Parts: sequence; C-alpha cells; structure tokens
Amino acid sequence: MPTTIYRGRFAPSPTGPLHFGSLIAAVGSFLQAKSQGGEWLLRMEDLDTPRNVPGAADDILRTLESFGFEWHGEVVYQSQRDDSYAAALRKLAESGATFLCACSRREIADSSVTGIDGPIYPGTCRNGIIAGKAARAIRIRTQPGATEFVDCVQSHICQDVAGEVGDFVLRRADGVVAYQLAVVVDDAAQGITEIVRGADLLASTPRQIFLQRLLAYAQPSYAHLPVATNAAGEKLSKQTLATAVDAKIAGPWLWRTLQFLGQSPPAELRQASQEPLWAWALAHWSIGKVPRKTAISATKAEYDLP
Repeated sequence: MPTTIYRGRFAPSPTGPLHFGSLIAAVGSFLQAKSQGGEWLLRMEDLDTPRNVPGAADDILRTLESFGFEWHGEVVYQSQRDDSYAAALRKLAESGATFLCACSRREIADSSVTGIDGPIYPGTCRNGIIAGKAARAIRIRTQPGATEFVDCVQSHICQDVAGEVGDFVLRRADGVVAYQLAVVVDDAAQGITEIVRGADLLASTPRQIFLQRLLAYAQPSYAHLPVATNAAGEKLSKQTLATAVDAKIAGPWLWRTLQFLGQSPPAELRQASQEPLWAWALAHWSIGKVPRKTAISATKAEYDLP
C-alpha cells in the first residue's frame, strides 16, 4: 500500500492485560506518529492461539481507550489474515526462496551451534528432505552478507542473517505462520512507514528486512525503545508476572511512561489526569530524548507510582 502519510502502529499480543512494558511501546509509537502529523494503527498479533487469553484482546482495547489513545481505522487481527500470509508464502516458493524442512527441534539442537536467537539451522533439508521423513515446516533460504539499517534510537545495526540466525522458519510444524513473515506482510498491507517498538525485537529486524526485500516491499524506518525490566533483569511480560496498568490512575501511569522514555514530564503533573499529560506530551515529545539503551530497570524510584 504506497503512502506518503506517516503511519505508525502498535501491535500487542492478547496474552494478558496491558502492562507497563506494553504501555511504553504504545505511548512511544503513538506520540511519534502524532508528532509527525501521521496516523496510528492497531493490530492484534493473535496468531499464536495457544498463548492467547480469552477476552484479553477486548481488555487491551478497553484499557487503551480509557487511557485516551485514539487509533486510525479498524483494528486488524492476524488470525483473520491467513490468505495474505499464504499468498506471500506462494510468492517466495515460486522464486525458490523457501524449502520444506523435516527436522525436529531436538535434531536441530543436536547438530547446530547457538546463534543470537537459539540454534542456527544446520541446513539439513536445504537440498531436499531425507527419504522416509515428512515435511514439518517451511524455511527461508538465507544468503550470506550483512543486513544493515540505522535505528532512530539504537543507531547503526548490522547482522549477517545467514551466519547469526540461519534459515529461519516461515511456517511452523503446527501450520501457524511464523511471526517474522506475518509482521512483514501486515506492515506492508497497512502501509506502515515507521515501526516504533521494544528493543527486544531489535535482533528480529534484519530478518524482517531480508523478507521485505524478497517480497519487494517498501522498508519502513525503525525506532526500538528500551524495554522495561524487573529486579531480576527480566523483561516485563506476562511470563514474568508484570502488573497490569490501572486505567483508574491513567495519568500517573502516563507520567511514569514519559519519564521512562526520557521526556522529563513536569513534577507537578505526576498525579494529574491523563488529559493534561497527553497535552504536555504531544507538545514536547522528542524521539531524540529516548535513552539509547536496549533495557532499563523499571524498579527505580523515579518510575514508581505515587
């Protein structure tokens, strides 16, 4: 979808209620879009159905509305976009960019070295599946060479996808399309011009750029915000029992988020409602003030709620 309009997006997974880590990505992406006079879109990344929590998607939307977020157009649900992903897989297969893989996780682990995101696929099925074995997944044929981009927050990023990740999965053994392909197809379909999200996804970006080039999609700009961590240094998430944000005190939560993102909101607004916080944030947002870090502890006193 060609566009000259700035389009940003927030794409949560409905695996639980909105927590501080998710709020950071929502606020950062929203303010970056609005500071450019652009549109901010919402997408539910609900492909991994075993991890989805019933009612979580609606709860996230209600929480965003209560905080004062406004989004452009209808919410997109990945679970309703199978045809688009299938079309992208066909296009890649027709160009010879994919291959079928019969390897199990254990087999890969037993014959591989560790890369930046787990075992690097050793290429067992690249030239065909061994007789007597059945295809399990679809993988992309990576090619040696650097994939580089300049991140608005994290600066210059360079990765050899083939050497550091290997031939990654596009469709899993259970038939579910992998995140790396789905996000690329969806961002292109929605005309996203800049992706503002957490730095936990920074290592995935070269894989996505690799796919964008194969599919002849436009490459968006990127800004990876520092992720919030707990006292143990773990990223805040459902798995690490992150506390849900409370819409009844949306203003203090927004103040905390702006402080985390380096915006230095006035102390007198710390206990204000969300309306004056949004007014101040929209007038003062600067992506250049975001700390150039991949992670920041959220246990520091300056981020605590009153």
